[in-house]
Amino acid sequence: MKIVAGIGSTLLIYSTLVAYLGWAVYVWLTSFIESVNPWLFSALWFVIAYSYVIGRIGHKWLGFTVLGSYWFAFLQYAILLIPLANIAALLVETKNDVFFIGLATALILLVLFIVGTYLAYSPVVRKLEITVAGKSEEPLHMVIGSDFHLGFLSGKRHLQRFVNKTNALDPDVVFLAGDLVDDDPVWYARYGMSEVMEQLKPSLGVYGVLGNHEYYGKKIPLLVKMMEKSGVKILQDETLLIADRFYLTGREDRTNNNRVSLAELKPEGNNLPWIVMDHTPADLKKPSELGVDFHMSGHTHKGQMWPNHLLTKRIFELDYGYRLLRGTHFLVSSGFGFWGPPLRIGSRSELWSVTMNFRSPS
Repeated sequence: MKIVAGIGSTLLIYSTLVAYLGWAVYVWLTSFIESVNPWLFSALWFVIAYSYVIGRIGHKWLGFTVLGSYWFAFLQYAILLIPLANIAALLVETKNDVFFIGLATALILLVLFIVGTYLAYSPVVRKLEITVAGKSEEPLHMVIGSDFHLGFLSGKRHLQRFVNKTNALDPDVVFLAGDLVDDDPVWYARYGMSEVMEQLKPSLGVYGVLGNHEYYGKKIPLLVKMMEKSGVKILQDETLLIADRFYLTGREDRTNNNRVSLAELKPEGNNLPWIVMDHTPADLKKPSELGVDFHMSGHTHKGQMWPNHLLTKRIFELDYGYRLLRGTHFLVSSGFGFWGPPLRIGSRSELWSVTMNFRSPS
């Protein structure tokens, strides 16, 4: 009963908020279009507000999922802007004033959408150089990407951007740190993304781990098989020795309550660097205690859209970027793709080019 009551309360609050925003938009529209039918407007407004839920019915309802994704972005910034516009409207007297206040609000939203789309679809390369104990005289060059959310909006063209930028860097190895697909891998197959992923040809291979969205899709065996055909080895609580140069551990996402502990995955040899991929940066203490040299994650998106980063900063000890903690090098990427709206405000789509240098263990 508590769950039902909680869902009911959430829907009531959400619907009330949707109604308020709809009323504000309707008032603005009627300031310059007097013939707007209130019943038709209300019906369309609530369909848009619940379009993401409608889209979850099945693949044939993809259009509603796309509409709902953009609605999330509108909702976030409308909540911030429309109350301010309403306060300004109370201080004026004519419909013309209401029109211009609404127009200014709409233009701000339009600019946010344009800038956010650019930042989402124009990825940058971040560079990092670290030094760990090891006997190798040759540096290890890695490229790291995460949170691709490959599907309809983050699709084949966006993946091609990653492949082109990665191949231009000519890395030794490529790491894909989770959330490769947006829940369901069907779009990865349907849009021929495998032929793009296959273009990655690092000398030491391409390795990935699962994220929470792979678990939401509930088609992990299919995803793993697809990735293997694409040349990507998905590690599921496994530790491999790569070319006698380093140990690589790929953890199951913490969504899997049965994942094994990091201690159980620790390699027996300690004379080579130990690299760990774990999609969610939930625990930075244990990797340091166990002697991990380099630990990489994604998941946070750096909030994706301002001011969400204030929340991720409170949730995670390290929600973005690089930090050396207790002898372990940690990296959290904001991701190459995006979840929901194809927008980024206060963050940007990225991949990391990391060079690992070695010093004598002594």
